[in-house]
Amino acid sequence: MAPDAAALPQRMIEQPLVVEGLEAQIEALERHRLQLVRHDVTRLGDTMDTVLRRLGVDDPQAVTFLRSDERTRSIAQGGTGRMFAARVSAQGRLLQLVVRYPGSASGESTTSRFTRLTVDREGSLWRVSSEQVPLGSTLRLGSGTIERTLFAATDRAGVPDAVAVQLAEIFSTEVDFHRDLRRGDQFSVVYEVMTADGEPVAWSAGAARVRAAEFVNAGRRHSAVWFDATGSGKGAYYDLQGRSLQRTFLASPVEFSRQTSGFAMRLHPILGVWRQHLGVDYAAPTGTPVRAVGDGVVTFAGWRGGYGNVVEVDHGDDHITLYAHLSRVDVANGQRLEQGDKVGVVGATGWATGPHLHFEFRVAGQHQDPRQMASAAAARTLDTVAAQQFTGLALVSRSQLDLAGSLGTTLME
Repeated sequence: MAPDAAALPQRMIEQPLVVEGLEAQIEALERHRLQLVRHDVTRLGDTMDTVLRRLGVDDPQAVTFLRSDERTRSIAQGGTGRMFAARVSAQGRLLQLVVRYPGSASGESTTSRFTRLTVDREGSLWRVSSEQVPLGSTLRLGSGTIERTLFAATDRAGVPDAVAVQLAEIFSTEVDFHRDLRRGDQFSVVYEVMTADGEPVAWSAGAARVRAAEFVNAGRRHSAVWFDATGSGKGAYYDLQGRSLQRTFLASPVEFSRQTSGFAMRLHPILGVWRQHLGVDYAAPTGTPVRAVGDGVVTFAGWRGGYGNVVEVDHGDDHITLYAHLSRVDVANGQRLEQGDKVGVVGATGWATGPHLHFEFRVAGQHQDPRQMASAAAARTLDTVAAQQFTGLALVSRSQLDLAGSLGTTLME
């Protein structure tokens, strides 16, 4: 249906093409040359060399300067979680290094600001600058399903370990995370993370705080919302109906850890005979902090035979708690404690075959199961005015948790 192309009229058009000189082409390539920005955080035992190697820096001149300058030579050895960002050429030449870390250049720690140290290449010279910058914050949503352990589920969901520990702490009087977890249990969480230049900080467990959470265990739904009625920073967690999850006694004297011996008969590891185990043993590394499970007064702090280093606390109403095998005692006889105060650190003193905490709870001289005592302890309540304030917060938290459950892990702008 179309005409023969060979029969169509043809016309030749000639136009001169100006080719730029070689210098102009090289300049254009320099303007658009490849540059990479890599990010990393410091790990235990890091040096400047190990960090720069992970950042892809292959620049002896830069390494020599960073090692020799008093402002930069120790920045990789200031603890884990320091944030490094390196802008490098395709050949590994360092163009800029930015390091973010907590506190000030003098080492003073702060929870509201961070130090930003910047190293810029200017020809053959280097310029180093340091400034104090306010930390930011953002809310994140996460959800997951338990297949094996809580930590495995939070890892899959991209939720930080610090948040997983808080989930276990928040619901500890409702769910035994050592024994009660079931495959198919689910969690949803809204948590706040502190940020440095928009990046979540990794240098402190306190850099992430759970604002609302829900945990479904064996079909039973548990909820928690952080609420600070006075704005003093000393709030607590409540369920969506306004009932406090905070009890007179904590469920555990150490943060969420592996429980090795419960309140039951067991084969004594040294004597080799079956005995009633009158407490709970928590396996934890030497030096792990041990906290008082409730308000009270120290009635004994020192050495007690097979218990090794011991702290005993009187909580009133014939309630006594005991913390044994400590490697160090951090309280004195007669000292008054508040719930959560540190009494010592985990060790293996006395008749202990390895580092762990032996914890006992006695009422009127009779040993009790510590978990049952925590669950049965009285809960704190909100007054009328605070309850009205909480109602609005609970509605917002409910919608956020629903969104978390439907979207998985995401960022709330």
